Amino acid sequence: MNNKRTIRNVTLFTIIVILSGWIGILIDNVIPEQPEGETLGMGIWLVLPLLSVIILRTFAGDGWKDAGLKPQIKKGAVWYLVSFFIFPVVTVITLAIGNVFGWIDLSAFSITAFTPVFFGLLLFGFIKNIFEESVWRGYLTAKLIKLNLSDFSLYLIVGLIWSLWHMPYFLEFLPEETITAVLPVSPMVFFFVGTFTTLAWTVMFVEIYRLTDSIWPVVLLHAVEDSLINPLVIDGHITIASGMEIFISPILGIIPTAFYLGIGLWLRRRRMQNSLPIM
Repeated sequence: MNNKRTIRNVTLFTIIVILSGWIGILIDNVIPEQPEGETLGMGIWLVLPLLSVIILRTFAGDGWKDAGLKPQIKKGAVWYLVSFFIFPVVTVITLAIGNVFGWIDLSAFSITAFTPVFFGLLLFGFIKNIFEESVWRGYLTAKLIKLNLSDFSLYLIVGLIWSLWHMPYFLEFLPEETITAVLPVSPMVFFFVGTFTTLAWTVMFVEIYRLTDSIWPVVLLHAVEDSLINPLVIDGHITIASGMEIFISPILGIIPTAFYLGIGLWLRRRRMQNSLPIM
């Protein structure tokens, strides 16, 4: 009975999540005069998944026990550190590789100028990702784990639903000039490339959650990502050679994405070994 309820509720959640952005787009078409990036439709896209989680947990029998709201500091202290440093370490390696091969120009980059940008965005990113990770790890991942899926089925389902939620964002809400600043392609191509990146990242995000039984290290991981690689590329702190973005971009390049997938699989092995200290 519990599995049937979980499948029912996850199905309802998935439908709501996938439709949320398109509902927002319909509303924006009815109310066209709105500031870019702050439309009512975009707000609906952001809020509806969390609202559905609150309703399902409170009124549809899901409860709150597996929401991952306990910090689990004693159990997961080392993984908080790992969460903070994953994106910075991979980004430094990516920039080094790109610089050595002439794919990335670092002449405009200043650590003293970028550091306050990073920390200025970090608190906002942390608060924002409390809501996002309560949905993707604290609800969807937690519920699918109860269904005893294989690890790779879990990654695939969570990653695809997470990506499909982003689809209207890439196609409608995100300005096209922001997309081309990351990768000079159409929004639809950007979505498909982003889906592969999302699937690779999902392994990492899911495994940090499973190692700690808490959303908080994942919130930190996500906040660092938002505060680091997005402004680094979009705000022009670095310059990527034309045509090399797909390989070396810190946001969705093949090289950093491969690193993140490798880290995720390493985290999976650590969990399966049931050993917290890093040797």
